[in-house]
Amino acid sequence: MVNLAGMTDHTLLKPQATEKDIVALCHEAQQHKFATVCVNPMYVQTAAKLLYGTGIGVAAVIGFPLGATFTEIKVQEIFMVKAHGGKEVDMVINIGWVKSGHWEAVEQDIVQVVEAAHGCSLLIKVIIETSLLTEDEKKTVAEIVKRAGADYIKTSTGFAGGGATVLDVHNLKEWVGENVKVKASGGIRTREFALELVEAGAERLGTSSVLV
Repeated sequence: MVNLAGMTDHTLLKPQATEKDIVALCHEAQQHKFATVCVNPMYVQTAAKLLYGTGIGVAAVIGFPLGATFTEIKVQEIFMVKAHGGKEVDMVINIGWVKSGHWEAVEQDIVQVVEAAHGCSLLIKVIIETSLLTEDEKKTVAEIVKRAGADYIKTSTGFAGGGATVLDVHNLKEWVGENVKVKASGGIRTREFALELVEAGAERLGTSSVLV
């Protein structure tokens, strides 16, 4: 039987999330033994303190949700996440550069952020926002993520009007190969859909729903 909880980043990224909400998120993560909680950077320290010694990691989003900030700022966010006790980061690519065909800039952005994360011993997931990209763009970005040596390629932020699909997960896994894992995120609200995504190749799930 698939252990969905152990594959899930229990997520709360709403702008109106309060500290009380983060405390509740961490309690749920302990209750269900999720892989991590995924929060906005300002709540990393709170979550890290609450989850210390539990074996549950703390992930933070970087350049979120648009990806349109300076690479140097994304790198600085990684340093701050590390300093506050985070273990993983989920970084949004510069989607506008992808749509403009600025592939060298896209690659440099991803490479520098991946190098910064690994330099801090943080696991990094690269969010490509599949709902905004063409199939050719998805494939090209996947190849860049693979070359950059990221730990995961992630489908979606959940903020762009679209989320994970079985087809996208299958294709991404095919494109990145065995050395990069796939995280499916956005619109995962049922155990049945989560299992379909896992069957398609997802090895991590991001959801604000409790699927166990």
